[in-house]
Amino acid sequence: MLVTCRQMSEAEDRLFSNGASPEPYMDDAGRQCAEAIQRFFPRPSSVEVFVGKGNNGGDALVVARRLKERGWRVNLNFSHGPDEISELAAKKLREFENSRVGDSRLAGSPLVVVDGLLGIGAKGDLRGGIREQADRINTLRRERFATCFAIDIPTGLNADTGVPGEGAVRADYTLSICLPKAGFAADEAIDHVGRLVEIPLDIPVAEGDDSRRFLFPSNLLPRLERRLFDTHKGHSGRVVVVAGSRGMAGAAILVAQAASRTGSGLVTVCVLEDIYPVVAANCSPEIMVRPVKSHEEAGEIRCDVLAIGPGLGSEFDDAVLELVSSHEAAAVVDADGLNALSRNKERLKSLPSNRMLTPHPGELARLTDRREGRVDVTRVLADEWGVTLLHKGARTAIASPGRPVELNTTGHPGMASGGMGDVLTGVCASLAGQGLDLHDAACVGSWLLGSAAEAARDREGVAAESVTAATVFEHLGHALGALHAGTDSTGSGN
Repeated sequence: MLVTCRQMSEAEDRLFSNGASPEPYMDDAGRQCAEAIQRFFPRPSSVEVFVGKGNNGGDALVVARRLKERGWRVNLNFSHGPDEISELAAKKLREFENSRVGDSRLAGSPLVVVDGLLGIGAKGDLRGGIREQADRINTLRRERFATCFAIDIPTGLNADTGVPGEGAVRADYTLSICLPKAGFAADEAIDHVGRLVEIPLDIPVAEGDDSRRFLFPSNLLPRLERRLFDTHKGHSGRVVVVAGSRGMAGAAILVAQAASRTGSGLVTVCVLEDIYPVVAANCSPEIMVRPVKSHEEAGEIRCDVLAIGPGLGSEFDDAVLELVSSHEAAAVVDADGLNALSRNKERLKSLPSNRMLTPHPGELARLTDRREGRVDVTRVLADEWGVTLLHKGARTAIASPGRPVELNTTGHPGMASGGMGDVLTGVCASLAGQGLDLHDAACVGSWLLGSAAEAARDREGVAAESVTAATVFEHLGHALGALHAGTDSTGSGN
């Protein structure tokens, strides 16, 4: 559920007017925010904490104290001076000043920034000390590659509309307290919100928007079933991959490897004979690679789900379109499978309901002339075509008829490279083959892909730009393990 600032403020007002004290909620929010930062930066580092004069500043001071006690080097930056902060924030400042410094070694540690300047009550353009400090945050992020964590809302972003004001903070992570705000789902907000992290807080909210929601471990884990001890490979899903062509054999390999790494019982890759030697030599031994004279043969293999389209090129046979349009098994359709549909658009409205289409914006533009925002166009087309639509991007959106639009929260800009969609196709097909309905397979699959990309960056200690699709599928196990543990971090280091 998403909420407006008014809905969130009214919930807080009801709670506190009935006698609840704000202080325990500030302490809990600050503690959880500090713990979230430490999940992504397990080793103590240097942190610049930017403190506003209201309750958001109080939350930031609780974060500062918690990090200081864990050995972080903490520097406070006030928007209005320490004498002008609220009474409760002033108490948190005293607690910070009186807290013990933990032991640590900070040599070579990266810089972290915490944005605690403004909360949900702020409106209008940034001015004065707030604007100066917001500019400092953005300068540190840009010039020193600091990682910015925004507490609840990036300063300067309209949390209702998602429209950033001039000078608004660009956060790498937004620590969303209690419930995500409605504006976070807007296209304009993506570069300011960054990676969204859930900070649950027990504040009853009476109303909100149930038609959209963000994906967090808390709402993904219940969709997974724990395997029984006597599970065998026949229970774990049969995936048939129809992908790859001369010059793009790697697509078939990536799909198959990803399906195998996320729990498929049996993975069979069907490729034309001219690329069989390459694919067979580069797939893991457990993956079966079958040479075919025509893709029609793939439809004769028993399977629970087809993964079809990546790397097929423009010269594939007509059987591919028939598999996409008519095969009785569920199918995840990507890349050239989607391009086949774009040349035969009349088939879009007659597709079987057990289809997941996974277009990126360019592929979607070839399928339709609609140009609404990401959430709206995903909603409209999923209903119009009667399928699960996974609209890929920095904020992947998933919709199916009768289900809310769900937005992914994981990942990083290093995923803007070839092959990521191939890995996603394999993951989604694997999950569907194991019994998840296509909507849930798309949601869990998107989250796992982004989480695995984070693990590939952090566990290997490399820059985001160095992450490749091959390193992502190698870290899918870490992502799945994190989800099983109900956490949003793979336990990586900095």
